[in-house]
Amino acid sequence: MSLLGRIQVLLPELPPSERRVADLVLNRPVELVSAPISQIALWADVSQPTVIRFCRRLKCAGLTGFKLRLAGDLGAGIPFVHASLAPGDDLGNLIGKVFDHAMAGLTRGRDLLRPAVLAQAVEALDRAGRIECYGLGNSGVTAQDAQMKLFRLGTPTSVCTDSQMQRVAAALLPADAVVLAISNSGRTRPLLEVVALARRSGATVIALTRSKTPLAEAADILLPADVQENPEVYAPMVARLVHLAIIDVLTVALALRKGPEAITRMEAAKASLQATRDPM
Repeated sequence: MSLLGRIQVLLPELPPSERRVADLVLNRPVELVSAPISQIALWADVSQPTVIRFCRRLKCAGLTGFKLRLAGDLGAGIPFVHASLAPGDDLGNLIGKVFDHAMAGLTRGRDLLRPAVLAQAVEALDRAGRIECYGLGNSGVTAQDAQMKLFRLGTPTSVCTDSQMQRVAAALLPADAVVLAISNSGRTRPLLEVVALARRSGATVIALTRSKTPLAEAADILLPADVQENPEVYAPMVARLVHLAIIDVLTVALALRKGPEAITRMEAAKASLQATRDPM
């Protein structure tokens, strides 16, 4: 994982003073590469020892080592930050900032998704007698996308985006069912209660959410989606993109595991739509 990606992951765990240093790095990385420690401490409103502690937390020997790794990230062209949107931004700047932030989120999502964990999720879905996709609000839309992709592979798959119906469905799940629970925050209480009901029924729970959240801790398998949202935009747009990308990875991996029959089903589903489209 890149240094900047690691900072994004650690951000929620940092003490307030070190978080100010982290925010400074994420928002002004180019300036930091050449700035002396006194200037960095002044910009972040922290002491110089705090800057050094932050560097060491990231496994760097000191500020010089930190700057070398940061310069390497920047030289590799990693999309690292979504600079703050401002009222005076022209549309060209807006396009660049929004797309850069989306690419940074997708890069972090890719780096955090471990093959071993993906394999566990694929195995659970492959042996499931039933799959249910749960999400609320914006995550409900993502749950609908997951159901649309997974049901084509042959396992009975449903989606539920109403918390009351989720409770009833979870309480009646067979023991061979798998629940895919999707949440950006990982802290939505009604969904947590539904997950507890599903596990009480004997179902396996796969969570697509942030690490170290109540939902992540409650799940049998965690597919992490740790992204930093732009505070000027109130809908979790980047998290949704990362969730959708992980669902695509999960679906393709599951189809490959199931073999030719699953691929044939997906091709048949695609072919069934051709009649609805005007010829090119």
